[in-house]
Amino acid sequence: MANVTLVTGFLLTGFSNVQKLQILYGVLFLLIYLAALMSNLLIITLTTLDIKLQTPMYFFLKNLSFLDVFLVSVPIPKFIVNSLTHNNSISILGCAFQLLLMTSFSAGEIFLLTAMSYDRYVAICCPLHYEVVMNTGVCVLMASVSWAIGGLFGTVYTAGTFSMPFCGSSVIPQFFCDVPSLLRISCSETLMVIYAGIGVGACLCISCFICIVISYIYIFSTVLKIPTTKGQSRAFSTCLPHLIVFTVFIITAYFVYLKPPSNSPSVIDRLLSVIYTVMPPVFNPVIYSLRNDDMKRALIRLLQNTYGQEAYFI
Repeated sequence: MANVTLVTGFLLTGFSNVQKLQILYGVLFLLIYLAALMSNLLIITLTTLDIKLQTPMYFFLKNLSFLDVFLVSVPIPKFIVNSLTHNNSISILGCAFQLLLMTSFSAGEIFLLTAMSYDRYVAICCPLHYEVVMNTGVCVLMASVSWAIGGLFGTVYTAGTFSMPFCGSSVIPQFFCDVPSLLRISCSETLMVIYAGIGVGACLCISCFICIVISYIYIFSTVLKIPTTKGQSRAFSTCLPHLIVFTVFIITAYFVYLKPPSNSPSVIDRLLSVIYTVMPPVFNPVIYSLRNDDMKRALIRLLQNTYGQEAYFI
């Protein structure tokens, strides 16, 4: 048997080896991270404190914001610290936790987005039965199942990935621990466990995608029957953002987790990784909230209660 050097830690290359560019990237990602954090925490605050936002749609939106906060908080702070300190190392345990949390929150977000599509389906296609079908117990159950399945999938996926030894190069050409890079440096001659996990992940994603497509077929067919253009526009404005968010998230997640390993990831691969980790937490609040009159009024009420009536004129 040939001598091999087992890997005891990894090096995350990030985007550049030039120290000045590393600092620039670190500051840029710090600003993006703070924007994502504040916008999602604002949604969580509004949907928790405002009595008029205690509806299934905003309950799921609050859970989505929690997942976005957790998802962006796993790789980005580590990358910021690495960029500002010029230390790109990460331990095997740290890499395992990073992969565990990212896969768990990502899978949970996919299932939650599927639950949100069902909520929109019931609201538009069965409005008279909406309060009965989407009662508090059902909403809590759907959200809990999304979190639980996400955690279960992340645990199985991470256990399969780190059940094999790593040898050779310890360099991961990404700014976080991604599965294709870990598979590339694996010493194992058989990757059946991790490929089984990839297969399960692909099946789950396809199942969620099919459920969402079926929901939106019924939704769009119902919306087109609405006699007024205003009614159609209102219905489309609540559904199209969700469809856009899910499509972008599922495509970028595929390239991060299900793409076959390659010797050197391209610029497109790194760009998709950035879109996957940063864009949903940043743009979900914009897509779901800034165009939402209920959220705007809730923000005004919060400012009034906090600072007085003068806040109404800000």
